[in-house]
Amino acid sequence: MGSKDEKPAAGGGFFSAITASVRGWGSAVHKSVNGLLGYEGLEVTNPEGGTDDAEAEAQRGRWKQEDRDSYWKMMQKYIGSDVTSMVTLPVIIFEPMTMLQKMAEIMEYSYLLDMADECEDPYMRLVYTSSWAISVYYAYQRTWKPFNPILGETYEMVNHGGITFIAEQVSHHPPMGAAHAENEHFIYDITSKLRTKFLGNSIEIYPVGRTRLTLKKSGVVFDLVPPPTKVNNLIFGRTWIDSFGEMVMTNLTTGDKVVLYFQPCGWFGAGRYEVDGYVYDAAEEPKILMTGKWNESLSCQPCDQEGEPLPGTELKEVWRVAATPENDKYQYTYFAHKINSFDTAPKKLLASDSRLRPDRYALEKGDMSKSGAEKSSLEERQRAEKRNREANGHQFTPRWFNSTDEITPTPWGDVEVYEYNGKYTEHRAIIDDSDSIEEVDIKSIEFNPWQYGNISAE
Repeated sequence: MGSKDEKPAAGGGFFSAITASVRGWGSAVHKSVNGLLGYEGLEVTNPEGGTDDAEAEAQRGRWKQEDRDSYWKMMQKYIGSDVTSMVTLPVIIFEPMTMLQKMAEIMEYSYLLDMADECEDPYMRLVYTSSWAISVYYAYQRTWKPFNPILGETYEMVNHGGITFIAEQVSHHPPMGAAHAENEHFIYDITSKLRTKFLGNSIEIYPVGRTRLTLKKSGVVFDLVPPPTKVNNLIFGRTWIDSFGEMVMTNLTTGDKVVLYFQPCGWFGAGRYEVDGYVYDAAEEPKILMTGKWNESLSCQPCDQEGEPLPGTELKEVWRVAATPENDKYQYTYFAHKINSFDTAPKKLLASDSRLRPDRYALEKGDMSKSGAEKSSLEERQRAEKRNREANGHQFTPRWFNSTDEITPTPWGDVEVYEYNGKYTEHRAIIDDSDSIEEVDIKSIEFNPWQYGNISAE
């Protein structure tokens, strides 16, 4: 796996870290960085490779001085730790979306999977499916944190590409979500468990999970292993996100695979966003080269056994990012807004759906004070539910996914696999086929993720 180059500081202290790490700031690093001393070893970089003043760059970001100092005092004890679920964070860093909704964003360019299903060329199938897997990274570069789902929380999505999508939070410690999506061309299943490493002014995120993608026409099954991600400048400077290393998608049916390398952002922004690699046959001979940028487009071209383009062939664009709203507060795409909208909600929405969370909804409306209070209330209710459940000897059971005995290894740890049990398909079919379902104002439904599981059945 590739890794981001680390440039060591030329001595102790935050000023020295800036001297060694800030990209292209020239004489600016000789100035005093007022108010920043004492935050030793925190790298502050300009992701665009500009030559701005070091102090001005370090002072950028969403934090006021007093908020930043308070946050730093709270977080510095967690340096080197996995902070996936152990820290209560302020809503100032959140976006009005949950992790379950963010899992659905991979469906934006689902037409690529439809094309893969219709394609007869086994290598072009990998081109389409891997382009689909990369297409979500444009949305993933947002610098806001999604809300952690409550145990039993769900997210449903319809009215997009003929897809039915259901996700459920199946575990709280460790935080794990499972999702299932399907249309006439493909079936998508994922068990997702993130592992993090907090580094002070940055955090590394490792996608510990298992993905299965099945194309219905051919019946072939694919496995996806994505690269890690690093969120830079959490406290000082402009927050920005970089993904780096290898993405591997394997056709488990034939043994063919695609290996794409995400170039880490280098000095002066060199290499940022760039992706290159090959589609290989089962004998590991290159068949198609792929190149592009994960925030713009991807192209492919047939190649020889040495990986060189075949004479007489041209580079063909496979995917290009869609137009996005200008000056959007949370850097949302049009599809992200659709995910938050009730326009993609099915008839008789589950009360456990993320759209109904009061903290998420308050943040969407711009009421940060109410969002923070609602977030604290939900977290306390979750702790109370856990105490009650454990006192009564009950074990939480997901509604739409079953725990299996399968443990899948990944480059960053093992993941316990949950499988879709088909009950949501039955549930949705009954509702969609019924004419007697009473119409309910969706916004009037009270968020309730605790109605499912053993404790509610007693």
